[in-house]
Amino acid sequence: MLRNLHRDIYWPFIWSLFGLIMIGTLFIWSAGYHDSGNYVSKQMVWILIGLVTLLAVYLIGYRTFLNVSYLLYVAAVAMLFLVFVAGQRHLGAQRWLQIGPLAIQPSEFAKLATVLAIANFLGSHHSWEKSFRIVIIALGLFFLPLILIVKQPDLGTALLFVPMILAILFLWGIQYRYLIVAGLSGLVAAPFFWQFLKEYQRKRILTFMDPSQDPLGAGYTAIQAKIAVGSGGLLGKGYMAGTQSQLQFVPEHHTDFIFCVLGEEWGFIGALLLLCLYGFLFRAAFQIMNHTTDVRAKLLVGGVVTILFSQVFINIGMTFGLMPITGLTLPLVSYGGSSFMTTMFALGLVLSINRERSIF
Repeated sequence: MLRNLHRDIYWPFIWSLFGLIMIGTLFIWSAGYHDSGNYVSKQMVWILIGLVTLLAVYLIGYRTFLNVSYLLYVAAVAMLFLVFVAGQRHLGAQRWLQIGPLAIQPSEFAKLATVLAIANFLGSHHSWEKSFRIVIIALGLFFLPLILIVKQPDLGTALLFVPMILAILFLWGIQYRYLIVAGLSGLVAAPFFWQFLKEYQRKRILTFMDPSQDPLGAGYTAIQAKIAVGSGGLLGKGYMAGTQSQLQFVPEHHTDFIFCVLGEEWGFIGALLLLCLYGFLFRAAFQIMNHTTDVRAKLLVGGVVTILFSQVFINIGMTFGLMPITGLTLPLVSYGGSSFMTTMFALGLVLSINRERSIF
């Protein structure tokens, strides 16, 4: 069994994954060194659970999870509804469910459940058979969790749904005119949705355009993040020698802004190493997608990779001022249980596609 396991695993995928986890652990330790949160010990527990989850999902296989995808989707939507009844409020948002000592963020699991449900539904139909009706049903599966997540409010996670559905529809073979109409409709509707944003969300967007408007308030984090990354230079200040991070000028530097810690301490070279590891991981996932003949598997990998790529792009972009601050973590690197577990589950599904390709 071990010989078959070694043969079936796609090792470039695994080495990239472990490289990102190791870098994440190093910089969670650095970010929390002067903090009493004991983040590394907690993250090590999540890493252990995550690796067990990855292996379990890999051995069970993606087909099993696709077959129960609608049940998982209903459970995820039910948890999103439950957040409004019994959810914990933090920093003005109601996004977490407290189960004993654990704080679970249902929106993280809803991302994956939605990808599974849409990939299963669209993969079970050809793109040329009554495509308009099929697309409408798929969009219904997409909009229900999206609206509930926006309501929390959690615009960062909601943003990830948009490129995900576009990527899945594109891979499925939707006619381009539908994508063009959807894109134009989104642009037209953007001013309409502005009035539904919370005041702090509007301030974040305005501050993104010009952080100097409120340098000690809403623009403080954006300014400090730029200072931290920029001060790292080519080689950085040295591990655990960053001033912005170690003196805690950058808020949430162990979660949302952990890239600032890496950029300041390891500089441009360290940031480039991190980006290369993500590149290797995504390339390996695309290789798996290209070699499978199962349409549902292709759509699943496409959805997973798009979500992870978008999350990496938004998280790193907001540290440079290229994206508004959204509260998204850096996958596999930031501290956080729900995000890490969901990512490992999703990557276990992708890895299992390579295994089942060799079996079948």
